[in-house]
Amino acid sequence: QVQLVESGGGLVQAGGSLILSCAASGGSFSSTAMGWFRQAPGKEREFVAGVRWSGGRTLIADSVKGRFTIAIVNAKNTVYLQMNSLNVEDTAVYYCAARSWAVSTSSVEYDYWGQGTQVTVSS
Repeated sequence: QVQLVESGGGLVQAGGSLILSCAASGGSFSSTAMGWFRQAPGKEREFVAGVRWSGGRTLIADSVKGRFTIAIVNAKNTVYLQMNSLNVEDTAVYYCAARSWAVSTSSVEYDYWGQGTQVTVSS
């Protein structure tokens, strides 16, 4: 059974940075795509960034392009989301998700989800 565990969330001032981690276990991930999503109160869950476990081009949402990057460290079975120049609109619960093959921006296409980690940006 695939398990995803996020960590690294917290409270940060606007303009600051955070690194979120997603530790994956319980499966073979060579043919897996990983995605980061976020959900703010009263809003739908939205795609943030994605990458295939085997590497290749990353996909970054326009709302965070130039500020967020996604990377995989295979030796640690971990996916990272580096978040820079944070603003209050980035406040949300951030989720890590996995699906087979290609990155998708649609949350319904992901099979496995972590429990989420709260990111709060203060002005």
